Amino acid sequence: MSDPTRPKGPKIIAVANQKGGVGKTTTAINLAAALVEVGCRVLVVDLDPQGNASTGLGIDANDREYTTYELLLDEADLADVIRSTDTEGMSIIPATVDLSSADIELISNEKRSFLLHDALRQPAMDSYEWDYVLIDCPPSLNLLTVNAMIAAHSVLIPLQSEFFALEGLSQLMLSVREVRQTANSQLRIEGVVLTMFDARNNLSQQVEQDARDNLGELVFETKIPRNVRVSEAPSFAQPVLDYDPTSKGADAYRSLAKELLNKHKKVAA
Repeated sequence: MSDPTRPKGPKIIAVANQKGGVGKTTTAINLAAALVEVGCRVLVVDLDPQGNASTGLGIDANDREYTTYELLLDEADLADVIRSTDTEGMSIIPATVDLSSADIELISNEKRSFLLHDALRQPAMDSYEWDYVLIDCPPSLNLLTVNAMIAAHSVLIPLQSEFFALEGLSQLMLSVREVRQTANSQLRIEGVVLTMFDARNNLSQQVEQDARDNLGELVFETKIPRNVRVSEAPSFAQPVLDYDPTSKGADAYRSLAKELLNKHKKVAA
């Protein structure tokens, strides 16, 4: 039974798309930075064995002794796995390639699908007072992604503005529906955000039109432009909001964060 005296926990959002290269990690990092900029406290959970979110936030590969792998499989203490970043108010639980074997190792665990859910709801989380937890999922619908969906309140889907973009979306939607029916009845789609958008490109405009025709209000008004500064920022281990605060990419993620916060105010009301 839940403890009514415990403080209300953070809003947990899984950033997911089974297609790679759609701006998933970029969105997780920069949305987190934009939320921090307006006063939120944010934890990024790197659940991708590639560890790109960890690298993009300045956690060196040789400096990841405790990671999401230890959190899930060894029940490591939060104090050991949570790392601060150079962006004040933002922390990360990093990942390494070790996580790629987690699917196999979890098979024999009866609670295999709920490990992240339980880890992010333990009483030790309360002292950190996070407002948001953003989970950067792997580019596949595997057991790690299922863990993220069961742990999350909602799923944010980055959608690249390219041909066939909508084709893989139906499978992701089915997975969300299945998790909702079997393990997390409260899970919902936070929204779909168009990434790598080029307003001069007819294809980008067509993808936007198709997405809005099919998904309606689920599609965020904010579009993330194809922007050199956004692409460069990870190589400097910074969110684009720190790397080039005046860039179009930084402004777009600020706009996305504002839209997200306004959505949540309406829901709370």
